[in-house]
Amino acid sequence: MSYANQSQTLNITTGQQYVGFFERVFISILIGMPCCLFLFINGTMLFTLRSKAVFRETSRYILLYNLLFSDTVLLALSQLMYVLAACRIFTTYPVCGVLSMLNKLTNEISPLTLVVMCLERYVAVCYPLRHATIITVRNTAIAIIVVWAFSSLNVLVQILLLLTFPFEELPSLQMTDICSYEAMFLVPMSEIYDKAYTGFVFLSAGMAVTCSYIGVMVAARSASTDKASAHKARNTLLLHLVQLGLILLSTMHGTIIVSLSTTLQRLIIVRIRSSFYVFIYILPRCLSSLIYGLRDQTIRPVLMYYLCCRLRLSRFSKS
Repeated sequence: MSYANQSQTLNITTGQQYVGFFERVFISILIGMPCCLFLFINGTMLFTLRSKAVFRETSRYILLYNLLFSDTVLLALSQLMYVLAACRIFTTYPVCGVLSMLNKLTNEISPLTLVVMCLERYVAVCYPLRHATIITVRNTAIAIIVVWAFSSLNVLVQILLLLTFPFEELPSLQMTDICSYEAMFLVPMSEIYDKAYTGFVFLSAGMAVTCSYIGVMVAARSASTDKASAHKARNTLLLHLVQLGLILLSTMHGTIIVSLSTTLQRLIIVRIRSSFYVFIYILPRCLSSLIYGLRDQTIRPVLMYYLCCRLRLSRFSKS
């Protein structure tokens, strides 16, 4: 009798693992396809922004290129780490540390670049006569260098905190869990510092974007302001504010998953993590291409030209 119960339990467990395996494969394929699609779109957008002099010599498009570059690298790194997690491939601590810190670096570039882009739109609408003297290519390059230096300094601090962990006391550098940024919180100070830094960055970025939006709204009521330009800038800032909020959620999803894992089953956690990955990691990294690729009259025709593999669609336009 006990043997029959044990055999039945084993069959149920094996069935659950079988279903779980094929569900993970299905989810991985379902997520990988749009991720590859948006990587292709972002890559085409990056190529488009380097294809013409007007894009290379305009501050607005230089900032957009920096934002897209960091988002594309982050998307590729996130997809790599997701595949490793889905395949249950455990890396070593050094490999995971490099992937996690590069992921963190590119993740921090996005909100800071969004702030600079919002300030550029604010100057363009509120101070149109001084825009050409304030927002120059040289000043834009300096702003990008400051953004990367500030983000790199944060990563350097995290690396120094990580090195305080006594790795020599471990029997092996092989990890026993999937690689993630949260898995690198080996000392309590790392998590405390990360929360404080993230809170400071997003609070400052949120205030800067909100103030820019309010400034554009006020300027739009002025009779001397170009109404069409102000309306378009207002919509762009609003989309950037939504994008900033989604990026903020991406920094908090690890904490949410950890808190939910104490009450929910592992299979449900896998489904929740996959949903978060799509809507919090993939979606915000593709908004920039959609915002500018579809709305910007200068970029749109060039982007569509390259997306269509340089094939003219004139025969389809004939009715």
